Amino acid sequence: MSYPVTSQPQCATSSCYQTQLSDWHTGLTDCCNDMPVCLCGTFAPLCLACRISDDFGECCCAPYLPGGLHSLRTGMRERYHIQGSIGHDWAALTFCLPCALCQMARELKIRE
Repeated sequence: MSYPVTSQPQCATSSCYQTQLSDWHTGLTDCCNDMPVCLCGTFAPLCLACRISDDFGECCCAPYLPGGLHSLRTGMRERYHIQGSIGHDWAALTFCLPCALCQMARELKIRE
């Protein structure tokens, strides 16, 4: 006879792995903090997007795929435990693409 599971096992506080969420190291509009990245994001955003993708360990063509930039930004938030949501990622990339790319490039530069 089998018995259904009625409660999930709980771990003791000393053995649980808890992640601390952080913020982006620089704001969305702090583009001028890194002038080469700012200029690249302004005048050649797709080149910057390919560099970000490559630096993040993904294929450099990922930004050209539908949803590729959104996946990169969300993946970056997940990897570095940055607060936010897919909706915030979508809004940043839709309405402030150069600023969002610059923020992502600065974050990779700081974290790597």
